[in-house]
Amino acid sequence: MDMCKKNCNFAQLILHFMEKKGFFDRSDLKFVGVNLVLAFVVSIAILVGLIVYLKDYTQHGVEVEVEDVRGLVEAEAAPLLEAQGLRLIVVDSTYSDKVPFGTIVEQDPKPMSHAKHGRAVYVTINATTRRQVTMPDLQDMSYRQAETTLRGLGLQVDTIYEYEPSEYKDLVLDVKKGEESLSPGTKVAVGTLVRLVVGQGRGTEMVRVPNVIGMTLQEARSTLLNSHLTVGAVSYDEPKEGNKKQYVYRQTPSAGEELIEGETVALRFSVDIRKASKNNTTVDQEDEWF
Repeated sequence: MDMCKKNCNFAQLILHFMEKKGFFDRSDLKFVGVNLVLAFVVSIAILVGLIVYLKDYTQHGVEVEVEDVRGLVEAEAAPLLEAQGLRLIVVDSTYSDKVPFGTIVEQDPKPMSHAKHGRAVYVTINATTRRQVTMPDLQDMSYRQAETTLRGLGLQVDTIYEYEPSEYKDLVLDVKKGEESLSPGTKVAVGTLVRLVVGQGRGTEMVRVPNVIGMTLQEARSTLLNSHLTVGAVSYDEPKEGNKKQYVYRQTPSAGEELIEGETVALRFSVDIRKASKNNTTVDQEDEWF
């Protein structure tokens, strides 16, 4: 019974307290509300500050007018773009004989456009050297056809031909750059001026046959041309493979004999230079070797 009375008294005390002050006092609600508002305001301030900081740190939204770097070399263009906060990246190269070698011919973004800080500017540069082409084999081709072929490759052809006595008239005997003979397969820069050596038929003078033993085909051809003779039948001990050099070890007629200007000398070749050494002063006497 005493316990029941005690419990009833405690419950009455709680009810009396709630009736007197309420579950939360108004002053308590005001304190919580003020703190919530302050927390919200501080959070907003921190967020705004962070956005402003990041925007300033990353230069977000800041744009510059892209410098025109066309016509400049890479070493000149890179510092100009870096001063604007941009980066230069070479992505391609091309060849043109209308602009200086090594200069920038294209850029992206375009000149005078706007780009954000840190943006890469991609450029295409003109090659630093002329494009190379391979000299074709023009021997025994008509000079008109040879001229068309060379110009199609991007080479310039001298309009003044060099004429030499030959077995046949108006066929190409050689191609020269200056005084240098250009053998088939030689790499030549586009735009190079070359001159055709053209046959004018047989002459009337007798000339002495030079010794071409131990020479390559191009060397023998140049030597014979200097004596107003041309290369005739050519044969090889081994099939021609790759760039392996082959040397003359037999010639007919032999060195020292006389021929009419424009006549031919037959040659036989071997990759074994020792054959040329053995036959340096001798010539095969059989007519069927070539």
